[in-house]
Formats: sequence, structure tokens, C-alpha cells
Amino acid sequence: MTPPTVSVLTYNIHKGWAPWRTRVTIAAMREALRAVAPDFVLLQEVRGALFDPERAAREHVPQHRYLAEGAWPYVAYGANRFTVAGHHGNAVLSRFPIVAQRNHDLSAAPRWESRGALEVVVAMGAQRVHLFSLHLGLRHRWRQWQLARLRELVAAVPEGRPVIVGGDFNDWERAACLRFAAPLGLQRVDAGLKRPLRTYPARGWRFGRLDRLYVRGFAVLDAQVLRRAPWSRLSDHLPLLARLAWVA
Repeated sequence: MTPPTVSVLTYNIHKGWAPWRTRVTIAAMREALRAVAPDFVLLQEVRGALFDPERAAREHVPQHRYLAEGAWPYVAYGANRFTVAGHHGNAVLSRFPIVAQRNHDLSAAPRWESRGALEVVVAMGAQRVHLFSLHLGLRHRWRQWQLARLRELVAAVPEGRPVIVGGDFNDWERAACLRFAAPLGLQRVDAGLKRPLRTYPARGWRFGRLDRLYVRGFAVLDAQVLRRAPWSRLSDHLPLLARLAWVA
């Protein structure tokens, strides 16, 4: 049976470090996510492997498995950045079965930045929902290419299937709305609010609305940034949370 509403959260977890990398916060992060308990969690900067046994034991890697354990039975991960220390990428945690997944390469400049978009297909009753968790590049011209590629990926979703796209867009302008979301009929979850929801930085004056959620096939019931403790101490970004209702 398809539930009448679903909740989704997108969060750049900063590889489980507090702002300015002062301490490891992955354990506190897990408890905070469980307290909110969204149906879907879209994560960025997730450590999937760390080739240092001593640090791995302390940091509870792979982080997507650690965060999901006992709360979200279905997990997908896509590695994007590989180093001598391991790899990290994007993840999706789901309360509903993941029936397909694919990690799309969005590296506009592979020599300098490895980026990706993890696409999963979730079964909710008879309905199939496509979710994308992504992290775009730091340079404007790279993001333009990535947004065009992302537009192609979402356009390929079978007609009539709902879509949720979330992540760290690194978009200081309105390029994601104009070049990606609008042509596809996607709605930004905070579009109806008087002020856009700002998620960066987690501490101090928040001036960046870098983390976004775009949806199609849903009505947005409410959207918020989780800004109070403990969130401001867990990562350099704050999570964006939305509650959605199905559109008949």
C-alpha cells in the first residue's frame, strides 16, 4: 500500500566531521537522524571505505551502513572520489525496498573533481519512485555541464513516475532552478516560502542555500532546515527536510 505522505531529508554529512573538522560526529549524527526518522535520507560526502583500521573503528565506516543500521533497511551507495585513504560519495537510505540503483558519473573535470549522482528506484506499493542524491562541483562552468547532464538523467525517467532530486548543488545563484528544474517541471520544496531555506554554513550566519530538494509528482506539505542543536554541531551543512503528499 502506498502511504498518503512521505518525508525526505537531504544532508551533506562532511564525512562525519564537525564544522572545521574539530571532532568526529558520526555517532551523534546517527542518533539525530533517528530522532527525525524520515522515510528517505539522501546523503553526500559519505565515507564508503577508509583504509586505516584504527580510524575505521573509531569512525564507524562504511558510514552509510552505520547510519542506516536498524532504522532504514534499504541502502544504496555510489562512490565518487577515490584516494589512497579510501573513497567517499553519495548514499540513499530508505524505509521502502530499493529495486534498482545506478551511480552516474558527473565529473566535469575528472582530474580535479570527481562528482556523481546516485539514482535509486524505490517500490512503494505498485508505484515506483526515482530518487537522486548528488553533489555538484565547485566551479560555475563545471556545474553548468553537470546540470545539463542531470537534466538528461531525470528526463529519462519513465513518464508518470514521481521524482525526488536532492543534494548539495553548490549553487550560489539560481542556475539549478532555471537550467535544470524548470524545464523538467520540478518544484523546489521551499518555493512557496517567503524566504528560501539556507543550509550553509551550519554555524554562524547562514547565507548559502546550497542544499536543495526538487520534486515532481508530489505536493509539498512543509519544508524546513533543521538548525537547532545538535545539528549545528554535527556537520558544516544543515539538513533540509520536506514532507510530501502524493499527487493523484
